[in-house]
Amino acid sequence: QVDLVESGGGLVQAGGSLRLSCGASGRTASTYAMGWFRQASGKEREFVAAIAWIGGRTNYAVTVKGRFTISRDHDSNTLYLQMNSLKPDDTAVYYCATSVRSDNAYFPGGDAKEYDYWGQGTQVTVSS
Repeated sequence: QVDLVESGGGLVQAGGSLRLSCGASGRTASTYAMGWFRQASGKEREFVAAIAWIGGRTNYAVTVKGRFTISRDHDSNTLYLQMNSLKPDDTAVYYCATSVRSDNAYFPGGDAKEYDYWGQGTQVTVSS
């Protein structure tokens, strides 16, 4: 019902910045929250940030809070992740996800199982 396409990944030096985008199409009106997750090589998928679609309440992982900013644009149905002060540990495949569950209407959860649709991911590599 919802198609997600990430873009903006690439190779950057430590301390640099990168902005990821996620375009959503389909039944986007049913979206309650959208989030970013990442999975590094040999690691489990982890939560990065999420935002409630109505109201814009945000939720950040401790590891990225203060460095990353999640935002969304209703008109274009686009989710963004502004990443600053990047570290080599940020290297991972970043996935965009959307939740159609009302549980996330006011507080965007960080559990991957709460999200229903996923993009294919975009690679972010941070060199030291």
